[in-house]
Amino acid sequence: MNLPEINKNNIQDYLDKEEIIRATIQQIMKDFGMFGVDITFLGEIKNAYSEIHAQLTYQVEGLFQTNLSKLYAVLYQVDISNKAIEDAQKEMPEYSLIEVIAHQIVQRDLQKVLMRKYFSSMNN
Repeated sequence: MNLPEINKNNIQDYLDKEEIIRATIQQIMKDFGMFGVDITFLGEIKNAYSEIHAQLTYQVEGLFQTNLSKLYAVLYQVDISNKAIEDAQKEMPEYSLIEVIAHQIVQRDLQKVLMRKYFSSMNN
């Protein structure tokens, strides 16, 4: 198994696998839960990305308007840099800054899940 590379062109390939989707959503819930921000998932795998992206957009928008330091803390926890956001904005000019941040959160937590899966498969 090769180390997975995730980008905006292949993210959907990984989001078609239920196990990966559920683990990614759990990671997102954990990261946001550390800061008292609830993310929920109805469990419909087919619409998982849209549902989570919409929730993240809503939560990020709220934090952006009311508690910027908490938003920065969440982004630090998820491990998203300003450069990653700037680069993603260039790649996705049709999205607002908030939508780009929400997408970056999904992408980064997906990377975490895939990295754990990769390294656990190496140990087996």
